[in-house]
Amino acid sequence: MANPTGNASPVRVDTKLEVIVIPVSDVDRAKHFYGRLGWRLDADYAADDFRVIQFTPPGSGCSVIFGKNVTAAAPGSAQGLYLIVSDIAAVRDELLGRGVKISEVFHDGSGVYAGPDQPYLFGRLRVGGPDPEHRSYRSFASFSDPDGNGWLFQEITMRLPGRIDSAATSFASASDLASALRRAAAAHGEHEKRTGQRDENWPEWYAQYMVREQAGETLPQ
Repeated sequence: MANPTGNASPVRVDTKLEVIVIPVSDVDRAKHFYGRLGWRLDADYAADDFRVIQFTPPGSGCSVIFGKNVTAAAPGSAQGLYLIVSDIAAVRDELLGRGVKISEVFHDGSGVYAGPDQPYLFGRLRVGGPDPEHRSYRSFASFSDPDGNGWLFQEITMRLPGRIDSAATSFASASDLASALRRAAAAHGEHEKRTGQRDENWPEWYAQYMVREQAGETLPQ
């Protein structure tokens, strides 16, 4: 491949993060816990003095593995493991329904960086309740596995500019798509109030809203 100067340039190869290793002390206990979350069990393989178990969260392109003799890290030392969701209240309710202990939804205090709360919150103080303006990246809920490995849900409905290719809009699950449709419907309702008439072109309006929201671009009005 040549660039405009005529010099050869390297071919870009996708580099995908697909596996994270977490350290646990009791493999079967951990397997039961992550299964209770509703995550997909991909593998449970054992040979001699080795065992590896792999789970994948719903809609995730990255899996977690744990087991026997798969890491020398201390059990419970994995912290700041982010799980991105489009509806934090719904995912919290689901986990509570599965009997999983999870924190209340909280937000980061609009950028207060002076607190002692969890280091992977970058020093922010927890403030109870979701972000008052329901902004992306601002609302959280946390939980831990039986060893104390720390997980954090973060609600993102609109990415920062440049994070998503607007020509490659996609949704990881039917639930994410449904959430995007609900947000588009609510915004479109406000649009019709402003215009004072029914918008017969609503499918195109919905499509523009959902594509722009995911790409972090200016939303239609």
